[in-house]
Amino acid sequence: MAVTWDIVSLDSTKTVGSLSDVITTVHWTASDVDGDHKGSSHGLVNLADADSNSFTAYASVTKDNAIEWAKAALGSDAVTAIETSIAAQITESKTPTATAGVPW
Repeated sequence: MAVTWDIVSLDSTKTVGSLSDVITTVHWTASDVDGDHKGSSHGLVNLADADSNSFTAYASVTKDNAIEWAKAALGSDAVTAIETSIAAQITESKTPTATAGVPW
């Protein structure tokens, strides 16, 4: 089991100073599967202001870039919390601590 991060969408601003098509927000998902048991999380994170010295043109951005930026913007504690929550969802699915429904 390993959490898989993915990118749903990127928001960008057409012009920021001398830069064009600057990514400002990353919409992400994270998920894991263990047999029939699944866990997931999703959200968005705003990126820091673009730096012309390390700017990547929108057309050159890869999914791996965006995942790296999202995780960096979230911070290691939040990434760990998200991945721990996903593992907990899978554990709960395997060995439920609560039920819902009716007995008949």
